[in-house]
Amino acid sequence: MKFSLILATVGRSDEVSRLLASLDAQDYRNFELIVVDQNKDDRLVAMLTSYREKFAIQHVRSAAHGVSRARNVGLGLADGDVISFPDDDCWYPAGLLQKVATELNRHPELDGLTGRFTDGDGRTEGRWLESSALLNRYNVWRGAIEFSIFLRRRVVDAVGNFNELLGVGAGTVWGAAEGTDYLLRSLQHGFKLKFLVDLTLHHPVKTIDFDDGACNRQKKYETGIGHVMRINDYPLWYFPATCLRTCAGILLAMAKGDFPKARFKYVSVLARMHGWRG
Repeated sequence: MKFSLILATVGRSDEVSRLLASLDAQDYRNFELIVVDQNKDDRLVAMLTSYREKFAIQHVRSAAHGVSRARNVGLGLADGDVISFPDDDCWYPAGLLQKVATELNRHPELDGLTGRFTDGDGRTEGRWLESSALLNRYNVWRGAIEFSIFLRRRVVDAVGNFNELLGVGAGTVWGAAEGTDYLLRSLQHGFKLKFLVDLTLHHPVKTIDFDDGACNRQKKYETGIGHVMRINDYPLWYFPATCLRTCAGILLAMAKGDFPKARFKYVSVLARMHGWRG
């Protein structure tokens, strides 16, 4: 079982170095790294060259902006049996690829696996499913993040490319949820995807304080989430239900005197509504 790991990257060096080191530490060695480089400089060239004798690397340039466009370039080059999409600031714990390979070999009926993340010190963000479960259109929001997705070749052959209007750098207001959109389209094809609660990758926790930076970032995320809900034809009751839950969170935060968190959730629900209308 060969893995094709498609890495879209721009503007980062130290983080990419950390990811490369974590890949070199994997005991499962049948993988290739496809680096779709959107940098205008050569910051990654020497770094990638130093790892070429350790594992297979394809390094391609892409002038097109956006993580979805970069991943689509990578999909055209990947020849692995399992496809994944590591972020350029994530890193893999020891034994991760072996765990995924073992699980997929043990369960040929599964078309893909997803996991969760911590920052390496056990901290995380978001609301994850509490136990392993098959994904559906309602629990998928709590059962995956882009860099935790591992799909068999038959899935990407059927689903095709990422929606290039979604994700960071797309040039639209829909700055996230491109991975969830891909999983929803996979589910529509009838593929069986499973979230494993003990499949843990590593990634920095971005929302520590509910400051202006966190609110601005959340606007992009939630606008993408609202739009993906709209274009994937959720029933009419579902979107208001998600907004009501967030509104309940606003009231709870205010009752506790946590006004920065209340503002953060208020920004979230407004952005989600904007994405839905868009």
